Amino acid sequence: MTEPRIRQRQKGQQFPAKDLSQILHAFGDTHTDPFLAPPPSTTTTPSQLHPPFTSALPTTISTLDEIITDFIIETCHEAASIAAYSRRQKIKLDDFKFMLRRDGKKLGRVSEMMEKDRELKRQRQTFDTKEGVV
Repeated sequence: MTEPRIRQRQKGQQFPAKDLSQILHAFGDTHTDPFLAPPPSTTTTPSQLHPPFTSALPTTISTLDEIITDFIIETCHEAASIAAYSRRQKIKLDDFKFMLRRDGKKLGRVSEMMEKDRELKRQRQTFDTKEGVV
């Protein structure tokens, strides 16, 4: 089966560099600018133990952007092929769940986010009905 609707990929980054830099920092990227580091001294203060955070290297950010973009595209293509196998034109959320069935962490995170979404919808519905009665 061929990929559904092959489209030209946009040139450049898909995600903001600031967000990707923050993701890298959250996962332990400790790139700092050596010119911002304090000069060595005999006494150390807490600020010297943790030098100021600067943005990650541009090549690292572009590589992460490519990896994330490729993952999203491949995930959508695989979900589309699962839907096509089921003789459907549209992709359902169950197709993504089926695709992630072998990866427990990702499936658990998707299930957790879906449950949170359902809970928010219930709360909104409760709030809207109470608002109309008053």
